[in-house]
Order: sequence, then C-alpha cells, then structure tokens
Amino acid sequence: MAFFVSTFILLVTVAMANLLAQWVPISKNYLALGAGIVGALIPSLNQLVLPFENDIFMMLILAPLLFFEGQVTPMVKVSKGIPSILGTAFILAIVSAIVVTVGVHQGFAVGLPLALVMVAISTPTDATAFESVITGRKISQRLGDQLKMESLFNDATGLILLQAGLIWVKTSEFSFGQNLVKLLVSALGGALVGGILAVVFMIFRQALVRTEGNVISSQTLVYLLTPIIIYLVAERLDVSGIIAVVVAGLIHNGEANSSRFTAPRQMYLGTQLMNFSSEILNGGVFVILGISLERIVQSQHQKMFQSLDWLWLGLVIYGGLLICRLVYAYGFAMKRQWLNSWVFALGGVHGTVTLAMTFSIAGMVSTFWFRQVILVETVVIVLSMLVPTILFRWLLPRDGDALVKDEILARIRQEMTAVGIQRVQELDLPAAVKRLVIYDLQDQTKTNPLRSYLRRWRGIISHREAINFLQSRDQRWAMMQAFASERAFLAEQARQHVVDVALLHDVYTEVLMSEALVVDPYSRMV
Repeated sequence: MAFFVSTFILLVTVAMANLLAQWVPISKNYLALGAGIVGALIPSLNQLVLPFENDIFMMLILAPLLFFEGQVTPMVKVSKGIPSILGTAFILAIVSAIVVTVGVHQGFAVGLPLALVMVAISTPTDATAFESVITGRKISQRLGDQLKMESLFNDATGLILLQAGLIWVKTSEFSFGQNLVKLLVSALGGALVGGILAVVFMIFRQALVRTEGNVISSQTLVYLLTPIIIYLVAERLDVSGIIAVVVAGLIHNGEANSSRFTAPRQMYLGTQLMNFSSEILNGGVFVILGISLERIVQSQHQKMFQSLDWLWLGLVIYGGLLICRLVYAYGFAMKRQWLNSWVFALGGVHGTVTLAMTFSIAGMVSTFWFRQVILVETVVIVLSMLVPTILFRWLLPRDGDALVKDEILARIRQEMTAVGIQRVQELDLPAAVKRLVIYDLQDQTKTNPLRSYLRRWRGIISHREAINFLQSRDQRWAMMQAFASERAFLAEQARQHVVDVALLHDVYTEVLMSEALVVDPYSRMV
C-alpha cells in the first residue's frame, strides 16, 4: 500500500509541475526538481514517499526511459557515431576518471580506492538533465546527438569503475587489466543480450500481428514490459542492463520504421504510450531527485557545517571532469573549436543515475564515508546543472523560433478553421446540423468559451440538442467535408512555403486525428 501511495504522490507532483511549466518560462524539469524539494519540505507529504530504492529506480524508471530514448534514436546515427561513442562513453570516461582520482588523492589525502568510488559515481552523464539546461537555447544537431549518445552508453562505464573501486576498498587490490576486461565483457555482453532478446520479442510480436489472433492490448503490454524484462535478464547474467535496454530500444526503432502500417492502431497507440511514458518518467526522475536532495540536506545538515571538505571535494571533482572534457573536446571531438568545446564540456550534466549509484554503495563503505560521498555527489549534481544553465546564456544563442511558434500555430489554426467553417456554410444542410458542426470546428482554435461549452454539455445530456439518425449522418459527412478543406488549405500553405513545414505537419496531424474520431467505427465517443 505504501508503494502505491508514494507513486500516487510522485505522479501528482509531476502533473502539477508540467502544468506550471505552461505559464512559467522555466524548463519543466527544473520545475519538477523544485516541486520535489517543496514536497519533501512538507512533513505530511514527505513521510508518505518511500526512501529511494536503487534497484526499483533502475528497473522501473531508468530502464524504460533509456529504452524509449534508444527507440527514438535512428540506428544509422549510432552506426555512424561509433567512433564518437567509443571516444566519449569509454575512453574519455576512463581517462578522466583516472586523472581526477589521482588529483583527489593527492590534493585531499583521500585513499585511491575511495577517490575512485567518488569519481566513478560522477562519471555518467544525463541526457534528460542536459535537455533542461539548454531549454530556450539553440545547439547544433551534431553536438546534441554526440552528447546524447555519450549519455546513453557511459552509464555502464561508470558502473564498472564503481565496482572496481568498491572491490579495491574491500580487498586493497586493484587490477587495471581485469577491470578493463570486465568492462568490455559487461558492455559487449549487455549489447549482445539486449540485441538477442529484442530480436526475439520483435519476431514474436511481428509474427503475432500478422495473424487473426493479434490482440492490441496484449501486444501493448508486451511492449511496455520489454525493457523491464531485458534489464532483469541482463543483470541476472551479470552484464550491463543499461546497455542492454539501450540496444533493445535501437532495434525497436528499426522495427517501428519497418512495420508502421501492418497494424496502424497498434502502432499509433504504442507511439502515444511511448511519448506519454517518457514525459512522465522524465518528470518523475527530477521529482525524485528533488526529494532526495532535500532529504540529504536535512539528514546531513549538522555534518555539513562541521567541515567543508565535502564542498571542496565536490568542486574539485566537477572541475576536474569539466577540464578533462574540455581538453578532449578541443583536441579530438570538436577539432579545436573553442565554443563547441566549451558547450561539449558543460554538456556533461549529471542527474539521477549519479544519485542512484550513490545510494547503491550504502553498506559497502563506512558510514562516515557514505555520508561524505552523498554530500560530494550532491555538489556535483547541483553544479553540473547550475553552471551550464548560467553560462549557456552567453555561449548559446536564444532559440527565437520557439518564442514565435505558438503564435504561428494559433494563426494557422484560425485561418484553417475559417476555411472549414466556410465549407460547411456552403453545404445544403439543416441549420441545427450546421450549428453543431461549426461549434465543433471552432473547438480547434479553443475559441468556444467555458460558458458556451457548459450550455452545449447541458443540451446534450438533457437531449435538447439531440439529432436523428439522418442528421447524425449529415453531421459526420459535413465534418469530413470541413476537414478535407482544412487539409487542402494546409497542403497549399506547405506548397507555397508560407511557414515552416514542421509546424504545418503539427496542425495537419491534429486534423487527421480529429477526422479519425469522426469516422472511426471503434470510437465510442461518437
């Protein structure tokens, strides 16, 4: 029961943060982070949310999220970017971890094993957190893809480095060769397991969809459970579950593009569920991060002011990793372009994967060092989000297109709706039918006031606006005529390049979905 109550509170918090983001010019992820902090400050709510559980977080939130992110990533980008992925997710991560570990050891007299543990936890980057810090800013597609690919694959590197550090703490022995072999086995094994299982699921679902026994609800459940099953199997086989679900997502991207029209209803439902789940999981990640950070501050506030070693350690680790990223970008990735090199370096944002790895070492190191690590990683997470948010205001141009997009969409919808209404008025139909159809068309621009809606609603439930079968058929036919005119208008706008085609596609899709609601025999709303 406690799990469901905790989940309910998290979901409500995510919903409130997403709603608030429509009126506040701040990234919705930052609002979710703030909502989590505020929720944790309210004792009655805080006690209802369960403590952070690393295994549950990785299995139920991170695995599906990375699976969906992999699914929207074309395989061709991965195949072309393999050298970049190997360079950033593995070579850069390992070299920077070694350099910063030695620096922490020399500068703070921290043992090398514990220094490696702290640095390894700070190694993984977070694509979702990066999206938050560039909200409202323009970034090149190539650089954005490179940072996203890095974040998809470097989690495994961080986890292996962390395991090596923990073994070093326990046994006082460290073997670079053995740990490198383990990293390769974990990464390649995860890719192999994820690929094989994804292909098995794909063949099963594609074979089923081509039979009369296909059931959309069952297919959808299999799809949603796929990342969880693959993650659990990979972890059970002692390979990287993270890489397994990423590879599975990439394979499913190819499947979706190869069978879009075999079962359109199923494909559309799966796409909408993927988008919905991704948005909720992204918000949930930052709500959990906010709650966890506030709880860390509450539980560690006395120690925080006894010594500031945790603060200096956090600053050095973040600064050291940032410098390593800058040197790598300038010398290799960005070909001596200072601006892009700085953007790449600052783009190494850390988030909930770092937090999950922090809590995973509970009981594996002394209580003193566990508390120290928690505070250090909190500093790293906060700095990695705060510093680029500030500096990108000078390094990246403002995304002016995003500012006028809503205005352009509103104008297009108004002109399009006027065309549809004009078409209805030209038809030889009863006045009552025309009135109902025009009201529905005006809903496309959200111009019908709430009072008008309530009057329409009362008329429908009281049967005052009931129409007979012939009028209902005429209403459906009139709506189809109106939608056809609207689509023709949008097509002409696209042909003349009046506005960006992507914006027209956005509105065109809404018209198609509206028409589907009218003509779909399975729709129970008409």
